[in-house]
Amino acid sequence: MTRKVSLFPGLLLVLIVATIALPRLHAFRFGIPKNQDTSNSGTSQPGSSSLKGTWSGSFFSGHSNFPGFTMTVVINANSSGHLVGDASLNSECLKGAKLQVTVNGSKVVLAGSDQEGDSLTVHGTLDSTNTLMQATYILNGSASGRCETDDGTGNLSKR
Repeated sequence: MTRKVSLFPGLLLVLIVATIALPRLHAFRFGIPKNQDTSNSGTSQPGSSSLKGTWSGSFFSGHSNFPGFTMTVVINANSSGHLVGDASLNSECLKGAKLQVTVNGSKVVLAGSDQEGDSLTVHGTLDSTNTLMQATYILNGSASGRCETDDGTGNLSKR
């Protein structure tokens, strides 16, 4: 007696798991906060206009083998009214990045990448004057092969 085995149930299970897991893995890999709706990244919110302008500061790695770096970000609204930033960095791992800016109260997220696929995510908290942002960062420069993942802390001040 010959028994036939169908691969369909197994393939269906793999497809379901991939559909659920891959977006979460992508979010983890690129530092996108959990449950952030990336389709609306950069949404301008009431009170976020105080973010427009030039911000600069220093960041320090949490790892002894990565040097600190300085960063300047110019934040403006794009043609859709969403806040975006153009960042320039003095870093071995990343020289510049186009960033989406999201605001939730005093919490700010700057997230984006350069043309090579190196990514930067900055999670900041604004002070009561909206001129100082205390922040943590995650930098992933491994797409270009220049660096591996780095993270640390720093501050951005509005000029």
